[in-house]
Amino acid sequence: MGQKNLALVSGANGHLGNNLVRLLISKGIPVRASIRNIENKASLSGMDCEVVQADITDKASLAKALEGVEVFYAVGAAFKLWARDPQKEIYDVNLNGTRNMIEAAAEMGVKRIVYVSSVAALNYSKLPTKERYGYNPERRDMYYNSKNDGEQLAFRLADELGVELVAVLPSAMIGGDATLPLNVSYGVLKLILNKQIPVDTKITLNWIDVRDVAQGCYLAAQKGLPGERYILANEQCMSITHTTRLASRLYPELNLKVPGALPRFMLLGLAAMMELSAKFSGKAPLLTRKDIKIFSGLQQNFDIEKARTELGFNPGKPEQAVTSALAYLMEHQNLLQ
Repeated sequence: MGQKNLALVSGANGHLGNNLVRLLISKGIPVRASIRNIENKASLSGMDCEVVQADITDKASLAKALEGVEVFYAVGAAFKLWARDPQKEIYDVNLNGTRNMIEAAAEMGVKRIVYVSSVAALNYSKLPTKERYGYNPERRDMYYNSKNDGEQLAFRLADELGVELVAVLPSAMIGGDATLPLNVSYGVLKLILNKQIPVDTKITLNWIDVRDVAQGCYLAAQKGLPGERYILANEQCMSITHTTRLASRLYPELNLKVPGALPRFMLLGLAAMMELSAKFSGKAPLLTRKDIKIFSGLQQNFDIEKARTELGFNPGKPEQAVTSALAYLMEHQNLLQ
């Protein structure tokens, strides 16, 4: 006899997955946590949950993990903005992974899927951005493409296979418990504290506490309408430079320098040099020309009324999220190495 209300969280050793597992356990929900590499389960040690191996690129492993599951939190995905072969390492992984997750869930009789998409899948042409403005017409970034095409594929398959699917679209998640390697968003705060942001790029992020996003995922499972998408973000974005100012006020002893502005052509030149060195090192560059072209000056402001009214989503302010995330990094100096 299986457990009633059993939830599966895929990508459970990632930043959102891990904080979501903690939240569900605190609510008394039986949790099965799946991770790609069973060796990497340190972040789940001591938690009252079953840990299993499953890889989104391997449908059989997903089907096994989904046995007896009622709600599937499809969190696992390739979350990186740079790769040597972005088509293969980001786009294909996320698209095939989405197909495998939805098909396996349908085969195993899962009642509901909470599919974790991203604000990357929103149309920013009108601000503040709303869910109903459709998908992002920006096609220059493989991660963005994978989120736009993946979410649409998820809805289409869920519809064809008769599974309830609700999509949640988080913004830049920080705070909560974290382990190395830090996610992309937390990584920006790490760069700030380590004085590794040389210039003002005019890039903004919409900061959100990962624990608010975990709560939003749980609310989507409880109250979300099938076939609907919900933005899990804050209303206002903050520039990286503004974030640095906040950090320098909080930690004057670090003597953080607020980066100065450069003309766009110089930013592009700097980014080109960083990309070149990344080709040799195989490590993601701090900045790419694509980052400047797509994100410099882009305001990531959202209308979250739908998530507020239909789900009861109520996130803390971006400054709060940044303040608590910086405090966490300062307390866990090993994460700053």
